This record gives sequence, structure tokens and C-alpha cells, in this order.
Amino acid sequence: MDRILGAARLHLVNPLMSLGIPWLVVLSSFAINLVVWGVTAAGDQPGGGSTGGLAALYLTVLIVFAQSITQLLPFAMGLSLTRRTFYLGTALVALLQSLGYGIVLTALDAVENGTGGWGLDLHFWAPGRMDVGNPLLQVIVFAGPMLACCALGVASGVVIKRWGQPGLWAGIIAIIFATGGALALIGSLDAWQSVFDWFGDTSMAVLAFGIPVAVAAVAGLLGLGGARRIVP
Repeated sequence: MDRILGAARLHLVNPLMSLGIPWLVVLSSFAINLVVWGVTAAGDQPGGGSTGGLAALYLTVLIVFAQSITQLLPFAMGLSLTRRTFYLGTALVALLQSLGYGIVLTALDAVENGTGGWGLDLHFWAPGRMDVGNPLLQVIVFAGPMLACCALGVASGVVIKRWGQPGLWAGIIAIIFATGGALALIGSLDAWQSVFDWFGDTSMAVLAFGIPVAVAAVAGLLGLGGARRIVP
């Protein structure tokens, strides 16, 4: 356990990169949205206006965790940490970070709601259905997708470390084809309304926690299997 905690602490060797950059990116996005809402009528629509700027935080975290495999793992192996130990330490960081980010985002959402969307009817931190009202459930709604992004980032890093850029691009192309095939199938079955109804009827606890956690579990297990053959 001590070695797993030691592996986890490696992620905090450069906190400006691992923790600071994601928040710098999303706060920059938030500032831009504040300006846009302040100088335009974006918030005049009924219920105010929502933005997808929060996605910047999740995407940046994904990239940071991919870099943890490509950059930190070789260093950890040089310190005689096994791939499994480093991977478990990374998983611990991902779990705690997702929970911590969920708490911070819930607090920001509470301030946003309490100030009438920063006085501009801006719904940035919990756009649309993500704002569930219940603080405990709100933390979970934020933490689930964050955990999935961490796991997908680690899996991407494993692919890059084992197969390089060709492997990464092959994976991206495969995802594009799989997504396109799924969309084509839905269209051929004329099932779009059923899909929309399912999303509308399914609770946010399932959409923002159950599904992301399942994605994180699959990506984590696949990443662990691939990490065992990584060379420094």
C-alpha cells in the first residue's frame, strides 16, 4: 500500500501541470463566456443561457492523465515501481481527484445559482440537466464523467506508449467508424425518437454516473492489460 501511495504522490510532483492547467483552461473558458454574456443578449432567453464551456475541464483532465502514462510511468519504473503499482496509484489519484473536482464544481454551481447566473443568467458550471439541485447527487453527477475522462486518458496514454502515434490514430479512426456505424443503424431503423425519449426519461444519476463509471471500469481494465507490456 505504501508503494501505491508513493506512486500516487508522483502525480503531485508538478501540481501546476497536473492540477493547475485544467483549472486554468476552464477558468479561461468561464471568463470568455462571462464577457460574451455581458455584451450580448445570450442570457435573455427563457431560463437563461447554457454553455458547453465546462467540457474544457474534462477534456484537459483527459489529456493530463494521458501524459501521466507517457511521461510519469517511465520515471516511476526508473524508481523500481512496477507497472501495476503505478497504475493502481494513478487509479487512486483519479478517484480522489474526481470526487474533489465534483465537490468544487458543486460549490461553484451553488454560487452560480445564488447569484442568478453571475447576474447574467449564465449557466456555465452545471448546464441544462446537469443541475440536479441535490448537493450530494450533484457531486456524483460531476464526478462520474470526470472519472471516465481520467480512465480514458490513461487508456489513451497506454496506447501511445505501446503503439505510438499510429496506434492512437488507428484507435481514433476505429471509434469514428464505430460511431458512424451506430448512427447509421439508428437512422436506418428510424429510431431517433426512441433514442431521444430514452435520454429524456433516464435519470441524471444513470446518465452522468452509472454509464460513465461503466466506461471508466472498461477503459481501466483494458488499460491495465496494455500497461503490463509497456517498456520504459
